[in-house]
Amino acid sequence: MVAVGLPERTVTRRPPARRGRRAAGRVLPLVPAFGLLALFFVGPILWCVYASFTDISLTGAGASSPHLVGLRNYRQMFSDPAFAKSLWLTVVFVIGSAVIGQNVGGLALALLMNGRHRIVRAVVGGIVVGAWVLPELVAGFMWYAFLSDHGTFNAILRAVGLHGGSWLYSSPLAAVTIANVWRGTAFSMLVYSAALSNVPDELLEAASVDGASGWARLRHVTLPLIRRAMLTNLMTITLQTLAVFTLIFVMTGGGPGTKSQTLPIFMYQEAFKFYHLGYGAALAIVLLAVGAVFSLVYLRAMRKEV
Repeated sequence: MVAVGLPERTVTRRPPARRGRRAAGRVLPLVPAFGLLALFFVGPILWCVYASFTDISLTGAGASSPHLVGLRNYRQMFSDPAFAKSLWLTVVFVIGSAVIGQNVGGLALALLMNGRHRIVRAVVGGIVVGAWVLPELVAGFMWYAFLSDHGTFNAILRAVGLHGGSWLYSSPLAAVTIANVWRGTAFSMLVYSAALSNVPDELLEAASVDGASGWARLRHVTLPLIRRAMLTNLMTITLQTLAVFTLIFVMTGGGPGTKSQTLPIFMYQEAFKFYHLGYGAALAIVLLAVGAVFSLVYLRAMRKEV
């Protein structure tokens, strides 16, 4: 018996030059995007980091010939009681407005509209999304007019026999928090509506047959299945709320005094009202670090899901 050998399989390899051209063909279309990203994102951040170590300002000697001052701006910042208060107000504003207000409100609206008639969903969704697409400047003026001494809210209270108040002066942080919740809840509602549409009805029906109440189905079936959407939504609205400036500036200007002076307002005043650009840049770096801390917490929670 003669053994017949199988023909060896030949592997065709592309020449190195051809592989290089194929790699270049995939990378070259991305070069303009990377260039724009570096110009409008990385570039300003690097300049801000550099400026935070200088005495650059809008007027005086620091405007014409700024000098490196090392950590002086950061030492001044961490010894400034106004910075500590602004940082605390920022955290309170983010937790009250984003983590609790927008997140819970958006989930509640999505749950209430889930399974409803499409006309009801269209009407409610249109009203809520209308507040979201409204420019932040317009929303700030609307809430200023609504909560001012002679505004609509006080007129309603007086009409029912109650005493109105100076809400923008007595409770400025609560006022801007409510306004931001009103404006931003639509985003969370859209995220949760999309997440709830992917929850299998069979699981909810099985839980109902087993005797689970509506709260039990929500807690043990629905929420675990949309947990990643919750974390993604929390990270997005937290970063958006950290950057809120126009709404607070229009409604209270950070006042009265410093009662609603969050970090963006404090940074603006130091940089463009008192002309201390270097100190304002240091505040911007700290604000960026606060956002990074929130993001790392959410990303770590997401990683546990994998």
